[in-house]
Amino acid sequence: MQIAPITFATRFRGFLPVVVDVETGGFNCQTDALLEIAAVFVEMRSDGTLARGETFRYHVIPFPGSNLEPASMAVTGIDPHHPLRPAISEEDALQRIFREVRNAVRAADCSRAVLVGHNAFFDLNFLNAAVQRTQIKRNPFHPFTSFDTATLGGVAFGQTVLMRATLAAGLEWDSSSAHSAAYDAERTADLFCIVCNQFQNVFDASRRRLASMGPLEIEPEAPADP
Repeated sequence: MQIAPITFATRFRGFLPVVVDVETGGFNCQTDALLEIAAVFVEMRSDGTLARGETFRYHVIPFPGSNLEPASMAVTGIDPHHPLRPAISEEDALQRIFREVRNAVRAADCSRAVLVGHNAFFDLNFLNAAVQRTQIKRNPFHPFTSFDTATLGGVAFGQTVLMRATLAAGLEWDSSSAHSAAYDAERTADLFCIVCNQFQNVFDASRRRLASMGPLEIEPEAPADP
């Protein structure tokens, strides 16, 4: 029975997991400002286990007419109008991250990226809304599929809050750094890698089981963006 080597393409069905966290001016992706975005790449070791890779992080200028909820600003501590804040436009931030993601997708021989986030629907909704506002055509992320570490943390450790799941996984947590896109994305990446690594034996058994069944008819994946 021949089993293909473990790669990102074989581990996640052609998807490359990329961890994304956003800091925003509220909860409404259509009206509230995107203020920070961070993307953390995941690396695969020779034995198929995962580890956190490089981080890309950008401060973002609020789009014209966007809303900034005082309660959200109090939580994040972001001053979007600080004169020393090195912020760039939404379009520039997304294009920079998307360029790195597209390169990584090609290098991993995957079809497209899949967003990994803690309560991933929130980050994916803000990402998609910003893509729509800026009319970016080459979005490497799947438009609706995501991997949610709140779910994974609940399954593996019985904890759905990022801080609690991180501590339950045996990692450190710095409350003074929390609610920074880069910090939260890196902790989310660590959590994702730990859970995936703990399920490595389950994945190996499933691969052997499927290989013994021969070719299977599956619904074709939507083509990736060029």
